[in-house]
Amino acid sequence: MKRNMPSRSDVVGLIPAGGHATRLSPIPCSKEIYPVGFRRVDGRVHPKVVSHYLLENMRVAGVSRAYIVMRDGKWDIPAYFGGGIMLDMDLAYLLAGSSPGVPYTLDRAYSFVRQTVVAFGFPDILFDSESAFSDLLNRQDTTNADAVLGLFPADRPSVMDMVDVDDDGRVRAIVIHPAQTNLSLSWDVAVWTPAFTEFLHNYLPCEKSAAAANPELSVGGVIQAAIEHGLLIEGIQVSDAPYLDIGTPEGLTQALKRFSNLGVMAK
Repeated sequence: MKRNMPSRSDVVGLIPAGGHATRLSPIPCSKEIYPVGFRRVDGRVHPKVVSHYLLENMRVAGVSRAYIVMRDGKWDIPAYFGGGIMLDMDLAYLLAGSSPGVPYTLDRAYSFVRQTVVAFGFPDILFDSESAFSDLLNRQDTTNADAVLGLFPADRPSVMDMVDVDDDGRVRAIVIHPAQTNLSLSWDVAVWTPAFTEFLHNYLPCEKSAAAANPELSVGGVIQAAIEHGLLIEGIQVSDAPYLDIGTPEGLTQALKRFSNLGVMAK
């Protein structure tokens, strides 16, 4: 990464890494640092891990610091990225402890991000857009929305969070894993303000009593609750191609095929 890249001190990256990768088990490392593709450093080609792409996209948008919230035992992630020098970022790591789902993992960072704009993404998902976070931050700057979602064409609606968005970009609803739908867009990345961070923090205690019976409360579920409580959630399409989830064997196989031929082109 170039040292003269822009910086936005008002934005911090937030990345959940608390999962057990049960769909891929067994693998020799945390899925967030599974090698997918290549990168060039001083003329030499090195493996490029999956979460590198997400962090790189944040950095292009000027995000120069990020928190990775992980569970105990995933020490290979900080061992790989360290303080973030390879990305020209400042990275810090938080332990989530026992977490029943991604929203609870994110809330572990509450006291660290409560007063700043958050750039959020899943570290095991790849997408085709170098300007995704730049586009989202520009939209939020313009409209002052509480959150802006990055939208993608959906290739598997039944396992995705489908987004009902109007012509002005206002999100009317998040429909989670519909058996049938006429909606065509899903979401994967987002930026949000302290208002949404506060909503997430206050909403989760209301859900904890039901967590044992419903451990899969998703970020999409929290976004839908925020819409119902009157927060302004917007969405903009950031890519013409579906995102790719490497957290499944099929997705990982596709990613390896797709990026294995890009080594000589890697940055």
